[in-house]
Amino acid sequence: MRAWVRRSWVGMAARLLLAAVLGYAGLVKIRDLTESGRTVALYRIVPDDSAQLIGGVLPFIELALALLLIVGLATRAVAVATAALMAMYIAAIASVWARGLSIDCGCFSSGGTLTSGAERGYVIDIARDLVFFGAAAFLVRNPRTRYALDRWVLDMKE
Repeated sequence: MRAWVRRSWVGMAARLLLAAVLGYAGLVKIRDLTESGRTVALYRIVPDDSAQLIGGVLPFIELALALLLIVGLATRAVAVATAALMAMYIAAIASVWARGLSIDCGCFSSGGTLTSGAERGYVIDIARDLVFFGAAAFLVRNPRTRYALDRWVLDMKE
């Protein structure tokens, strides 16, 4: 099997993994946008009003990226946006950890203040997001994937 064929299958897997993660995260958060805003506020990075706005918009961005990844449309651009989102998540979690705050990241649920064990959770959250960042980075370099609309829209030949 040629290298570009393998990359297209790996790329499809990366596309679908990221779509599943972003889609699930967006759907969980969209159920309660106010709680999503409160979770963003717990990070203490932006003012509360901005946190509510970010918490309200973020699930829709995650869902939009997920849908584009599922169908494989604008894969490179979506992968760049996804990598930027993952880098932002990693930086936010690292910031909370460095400041000694003890919160649930709220990545796949409504977050909240924790009483203990946050350090272990931060390592797992950051490691997980680094894997997702790596998948997005792979797609930035290898946007041609199997079963993607990009092949028809951009008239990509095999």
